[in-house]
Amino acid sequence: MNQALIGILCGIGLYFVLADIYRLPYLKSSKAVNNLSKKQKDKSSGLDVWLKGVATWLSKRLKLNEFKRAQLEADLKTAQMDISPEMFKANAVVKAFIIGVFAIPVLFIFPLLCPVILFMAFFLYKREVKSVSMKIKAKREKIEYELPRLVFTVEKTLKHSRDVLNMLETYAKNAGSELQHELSITVADMRSGNYEAALTRLESRVGSSMMSDVCRGLIGILRGDDTALYWTSLSLKFNDIQRQQLRLHAQKVPRKVKRLSMCLLFCFMLIYIVVIVAQIMTSMNVLFA
Repeated sequence: MNQALIGILCGIGLYFVLADIYRLPYLKSSKAVNNLSKKQKDKSSGLDVWLKGVATWLSKRLKLNEFKRAQLEADLKTAQMDISPEMFKANAVVKAFIIGVFAIPVLFIFPLLCPVILFMAFFLYKREVKSVSMKIKAKREKIEYELPRLVFTVEKTLKHSRDVLNMLETYAKNAGSELQHELSITVADMRSGNYEAALTRLESRVGSSMMSDVCRGLIGILRGDDTALYWTSLSLKFNDIQRQQLRLHAQKVPRKVKRLSMCLLFCFMLIYIVVIVAQIMTSMNVLFA
């Protein structure tokens, strides 16, 4: 018990020494400044403000490779995360540090558990770093799910109009949030610049082979090509892809049901086992009383 108390006090003392050396702002000051922002709807908790302050301090001292920084900046922009690459890395480091710091008191109490905590901190860091790619993947899947309907709309509209800007602008009003955001950017880009360049940038932002096929067809319309057959075949292709995705989702459902059924069965068995053991223990007390 004394070792645990010594470890906790040493950790707290080390934090105050480092906070004084690097001149970290007080919690009340950081919270007051953070809540002055008009864009913030809800007041942040003390822990959130403190973590943000530490991450901001750390981000100013992180140095990333230029290529990795440019790649991470593009990924953050695609995932609609309005933070710098350094701040993103700093957030991951701070969250991992919150778990890893518990290794100090555990080292005095139960040293064998210390590597487990450090592994958990490393796992959390890796998970936070990969979170941006997971968001991009989820966003891409939602956009691809809507593309068959967009292709069908373009195919039907093409019979009486070849105005690509009007097609995208009209469809964006009824699209999902992810696709609507990308189409809104593309429409604004087309109004202020070259149509083909705007569609090429849309293709690069989404990073999907299905979106590449759509953009290729739209560029063909802009160039005056006869793309009616292309859109018909593309609509059939996307419908087949969508059916395959729905089939895969349907195949995953029985596995989840079986897993939940096994858990329910185990709970019922556990109830009976506890009752039986309790009755046996009661009977044994009566016999040996």
